[in-house]
Amino acid sequence: MTLLSVQNLRVYYKVGNRLYLKAVDNISFSIAEGEIVALVGESGSGKSTVALAILRLLPPVAEIIGGEIIFKGRNILSMVSSELRSIRGKEIGTIFQEPVSYLNPLIKVGEQITECLMVHEGLDKITATEKAKKLLEKVRIPDPDRIFHYYPHQLSGGMAQRVALAIAISCNPSLLIADEPTSNLDVTVQAQILNMLKKLNTETMMSILLITHDLGVVSGIADRVIVMYAGKLVEDTDVKNIFSQPLHPYSKLLLQSSKAHYDLEDFDTKGFLPDLTKPPLGCRFAPRCPYAMEKCTIEPAESRVNSKHRVYCWLYGD
Repeated sequence: MTLLSVQNLRVYYKVGNRLYLKAVDNISFSIAEGEIVALVGESGSGKSTVALAILRLLPPVAEIIGGEIIFKGRNILSMVSSELRSIRGKEIGTIFQEPVSYLNPLIKVGEQITECLMVHEGLDKITATEKAKKLLEKVRIPDPDRIFHYYPHQLSGGMAQRVALAIAISCNPSLLIADEPTSNLDVTVQAQILNMLKKLNTETMMSILLITHDLGVVSGIADRVIVMYAGKLVEDTDVKNIFSQPLHPYSKLLLQSSKAHYDLEDFDTKGFLPDLTKPPLGCRFAPRCPYAMEKCTIEPAESRVNSKHRVYCWLYGD
């Protein structure tokens, strides 16, 4: 059953008085209950903007121009502030890169988890404190009774991310949005965080939208992969296909460029991401594409290879 459905979403950033940067331009995808979907692409492709749009936490210079974001049958874009507050943290949990930057530096980490439980779950302080310590134990924080009284600056990067995860899952959300959750962590800690996410998904059927530039992360955790380029969705398929049978030239080049380390930040082909205040006509990848042809000046339609694989490229379909 579909949990989240994003339809024809467009998010533009205002640049100056008249120019708009088309950060997310008419993309559609869905996430089923219990599914882990990875949203992949270079920096600047629009991945994080999608996450912020789902949460309605875009900066003031950004505007949702069109589309729908349907969560459990309700359109998030038409919700009032009180409805959004009841969803954020309770039904949709979130973890971001650099957790120390959004943990309150003046409040002990245990109190931050406790406050979340009291606000969203209506628990009294004693019950919330007990549950908060169990959550710290669940995310494998050593000596949770002691760490409960730490301030964020006393935590390592990996410990801070575990605390952030404890807050994100404290109210048993149906959907967890994880935006680059393992960036800047060493390989061992990365593996531990990913294993915890996978275990939570298996045990609770919590859906996960994983935003990453690291294809190694994708291969180990995701059920399905959505590839974005310059604000556009270019390919959507299951994780096995993206590694064994990628179709879009951008997906292929991503894999070719990252055979050894699967890191999209090192992706290197001719040219650069286009200027999204005046994107090229047709396929936005065409200026960098080795297969570009005259028809690519027209925006490619969706081609369905099968029920689990779609691609936006003139090399496929009619």
